[in-house]
Amino acid sequence: MTLAFSAPVTTSYTDAPLSLQAEEYLATLADGAVAVDLRSAVARSAAGALVGAMALDVDDALDLLSPDSPDRLRTATVDARWVLVSDDGYDAEMLAWHLQARGVLGARFVVGGHAALRERGINGSVGADVLGLFDTPQ
Repeated sequence: MTLAFSAPVTTSYTDAPLSLQAEEYLATLADGAVAVDLRSAVARSAAGALVGAMALDVDDALDLLSPDSPDRLRTATVDARWVLVSDDGYDAEMLAWHLQARGVLGARFVVGGHAALRERGINGSVGADVLGLFDTPQ
């Protein structure tokens, strides 16, 4: 079997962390990271939404979160800080690894995924700035 690459394959070691524990989730978000829920709509419906997280289909997430992708979100930069959450953490781990390989050193995944967060009773939050969007003026 022969593999062909359009560009040279290079690797470099970075000292960026790849994972975070469920107990670090809320503090990481409070420090400015953005939660990305990679679970399917069916899983979110069955197990509950991750409050405050951006929900993306796992199959589209790499293109949407990579700064070098023509399909990227406006906030997808090399300085972005993503906290990736999948059902059990495995899909999020793979995505975090790929994003870091593309230079997004702030991409991290939650060990154990949504199951670990749910087991510990941890969910996101919605800040006053977002709640203000739904407030009716008095």
